[in-house]
Amino acid sequence: MKIRFDATNLHAFMVGEHGLAPSEIKSNIPAAKAAIEQFQLAVKEGKYGFPELPFQTEEHREILAYAAQLQGSYDTVCLVGIGGSALGAWALDCALRGPHPVQKAFSVKNPRLVILDNVDPSFILAALESMNPRRTMVVVAAKSGATAETVAVFLHVKDWLTRSLGKKASQRIVAVTSEHRGDLKVLATQEGYRTFHLWENVGGRFSVLSAIGLVPAALAGMDIRKLAKGAAAITKLCWNRDLEKNVALKAALFHYLMLSYRNKTIQVAFPYSNRLWGVAFWFRQLWAESLGKRTNRAGEVIHAGQTPVAALGATDQHSQVQLYMEGPNDKVFTFWGVDKFPDPGRIPKIKTGLEAFDYLGGQTLAKLLTAERLSTAAALTAAHRPNCSFLLDRVDEEHVGAFLQIMEFETAFMGELLNINAFDQEGVELGKKFTFGLMGRRGFENFRDEFRAYEKKQQGR
Repeated sequence: MKIRFDATNLHAFMVGEHGLAPSEIKSNIPAAKAAIEQFQLAVKEGKYGFPELPFQTEEHREILAYAAQLQGSYDTVCLVGIGGSALGAWALDCALRGPHPVQKAFSVKNPRLVILDNVDPSFILAALESMNPRRTMVVVAAKSGATAETVAVFLHVKDWLTRSLGKKASQRIVAVTSEHRGDLKVLATQEGYRTFHLWENVGGRFSVLSAIGLVPAALAGMDIRKLAKGAAAITKLCWNRDLEKNVALKAALFHYLMLSYRNKTIQVAFPYSNRLWGVAFWFRQLWAESLGKRTNRAGEVIHAGQTPVAALGATDQHSQVQLYMEGPNDKVFTFWGVDKFPDPGRIPKIKTGLEAFDYLGGQTLAKLLTAERLSTAAALTAAHRPNCSFLLDRVDEEHVGAFLQIMEFETAFMGELLNINAFDQEGVELGKKFTFGLMGRRGFENFRDEFRAYEKKQQGR
């Protein structure tokens, strides 16, 4: 397994004043080492649990045994969740089973994954029409057990199953939630759903290698042992103090410097792989929700954060790169490249007598995609736009598990460098509370009243 991080195009000798000077990097290496020490101490104290997830072999055995018991009885895995309870599973599915919508035809031997992560009625009702309740396994995932969107959609799915299967519907439902709190846990116990639990010290956006991601992955036929193996191997490197060996720490330091020293407030995650497109959407939540904070740990108002944008190479060279080349120089670009493809896609050598066609014949799609990535990086560099690259040897279970773990460690280290709590999400909570109030949930009447006051203020303009 091999994953490299190349920061060459973040240096001043490549992109001029928008790049970093050697003295700036060198003077901040002690801060990077302090970040790893502080985070490791917090993990040892039990505050944060994601670094330990790849080593939970007993849970992995339980999940695989459950999936093996049901194998052949369904052709669809329907995941009901939102945010961290959905994006991780989608990232795994796209990376390991093929990008949507061009996966192989689904069957009981190759079940598909359908993710219901919104409450748009046209989307939910169309999804239910597309599935057969007698050949569907439902995974309902919510750490709190009370997420309004997940609960509402699950009530639809539960009714859909029950109308077809009656009391046997409970045998087709597995719940992933907290062990000691939440109404989903209560319902799962009452109705006898198979249940897997989440650690309290693992937040949703850091939970892809917990039961949240691994249960739907195993049911869909992915090798979760290899995922964990790759993540476990990279975890050991992520505790290394050597910046050249610890790609997560090095990436965190350089992105911290680009934000703090060069005011690059936007990071474009730019995978040149359709299989990594789902990972880019997962990363958006991880980076945005973890690092977008109003205050630092001292309570000072700092409005920290770096806005993540997802772009797909080479597709978005034709939709976004004009802005990136000539628009505001407020971005840092992180390319995700793949060295080896299972099939490079040799281009047929058909002579047409036309230069635009004939020079490509006999070459490969993989070579073209790599050339597109390298050329875009070179063009951005020429325009003094700082960029860097993560390079995966290949996209398989071990590399994907490792890459996801690198992203999580990088985010945690970035939080330490910014002196913020990367593991809370207070900015999300007020909107949730307003929603509870508007939908009539008991105990949230004051938020309903506060929303009414907001409406009156709008009308009084």
